[in-house]
Amino acid sequence: MRTIEVKEWIVVDAEKKEHKEDLLMLLSLLVTNKKPDELPRGFEQFKLFTKLTKAFEKAAESRVLVLEEDVYKFLRATVEKDIPSIWGTNSNIVNAIETFMNAKED
Repeated sequence: MRTIEVKEWIVVDAEKKEHKEDLLMLLSLLVTNKKPDELPRGFEQFKLFTKLTKAFEKAAESRVLVLEEDVYKFLRATVEKDIPSIWGTNSNIVNAIETFMNAKED
């Protein structure tokens, strides 16, 4: 298991409106933007996505993301492969992703 604090921050868009962003939003965005042919298939992956969804739902309330090792490994591989390099220019995103990537196994 990995336990990760869900970091949150405020961003101001081009229209000067404030929005909240957090680690869950970043990870969700990376997963949902995968090409359909890159998404894993099969019953085991179906169960993995069920665990992922439940973990995100709990973390949205508790602000702590608790992931089983298989789910963490999937998300970590997704970050390693798919994170846009431009996100590295935002210190809030950098801090949130570093927290995720450096999560220790419980």
